Amino acid sequence: MKIKFSYSFSFFFRGYYGLLLPLILAGIVSCREDVDKSQLETYEGPIRTSHQMELLHSDSALVRTKLMADKQLEFRNGDNEFPEGIVIHFFEKDGTLSTTIRADRGYYDRKNNLYRGEGDVQVHNILKEQKLSSEELFWDRAKKKIYTDKFVTVEEPDRTIKGTGMEADEGFNDYKFKKVTGRIENVL
Repeated sequence: MKIKFSYSFSFFFRGYYGLLLPLILAGIVSCREDVDKSQLETYEGPIRTSHQMELLHSDSALVRTKLMADKQLEFRNGDNEFPEGIVIHFFEKDGTLSTTIRADRGYYDRKNNLYRGEGDVQVHNILKEQKLSSEELFWDRAKKKIYTDKFVTVEEPDRTIKGTGMEADEGFNDYKFKKVTGRIENVL
């Protein structure tokens, strides 16, 4: 008699779960809402954030540029943003620091291999004692050029030149203005 009771008790639960389990699975599957994938937004924000970063570019095992930023945001397409400013140092072949570029904000366009500085942009050629001020400046690494279409002030020991648009080598040794708007000779 005990065997019959345990057999029927076991049969009862097997049959109960045998019917209940497919009903639960059918309920879960049927309650799933189909999502239109075209309605989903793609995340366009930064995929990586770096702090206190330094990036060295070398040529023939010699450091030629050093890029520094307090914060770097890297995006999926390879572009970078430097929201807290950017500083770039240019070195001579012997390792001497020759030129610096500083900007309030910086951007790197990977597709065009182009850096852009915005805000208060300052370039200082230490060896020639030249300074440049502008609100925007581009650095083309491939062409080794810096340029802008914005208003520029260049200060040299003996003169100050103001103009709109400027192009120079990346070391700010030789430059030319697109349109000169003022020249002041410093006579001391």
